[in-house]
Amino acid sequence: MASFFVNVLGALIFLFIFWKKIKEDHAGEVIFSAGTFVILGIILGYFVSARFFKEWFFWLEFLGGGLGLGVSIIRFKIRPYEAIDAFVISLSPWLALTFLKDSIVNSSLISFTAFLACLTAIFVYFFLEGRYRSFFWYRSGKVGFSGLSTLGLFFLTRSTIAIFFHNVLSFSGKSEIYVSAIVAFVSFLLVFNLSRQ
Repeated sequence: MASFFVNVLGALIFLFIFWKKIKEDHAGEVIFSAGTFVILGIILGYFVSARFFKEWFFWLEFLGGGLGLGVSIIRFKIRPYEAIDAFVISLSPWLALTFLKDSIVNSSLISFTAFLACLTAIFVYFFLEGRYRSFFWYRSGKVGFSGLSTLGLFFLTRSTIAIFFHNVLSFSGKSEIYVSAIVAFVSFLLVFNLSRQ
């Protein structure tokens, strides 16, 4: 019951923030359709992980959401970096609520720490969002910096923590070190590419 409530609330928050982030460039129907594709992708990832790869649930849900976002970008012609930026900040509260729920239900200090890390990531996003255009080395000034940088820092943190703790909720064992490090590297590489456009 707690999981159902958290996921419904998380999905609603996701849709609201996703809409707010790109409402100036797209119609409401397009935004909510795109958001629905992302949520359906996450649900698909959940069922695949529950059936076949339980310890990979985070990654399969993340991949499912990413595939849903990719379909939305192609179908509704949403700018990729704008979509990624909205995707990152919209999913963050949902992920934070998931960790908070686990910390309460299972009295898990590690999950509560992960919840605080998610809140920190949200703060970092908004901190960067208000300042990135003033960074002298970020000459393009294009949207996407905040989301990609936050994503990179988040997964870099996951990779670092996984070196010492393999059994954290949503971690996929020792492979977490490498998978998270790869995503962090790709995120920072995209930031570098975006800065040169």
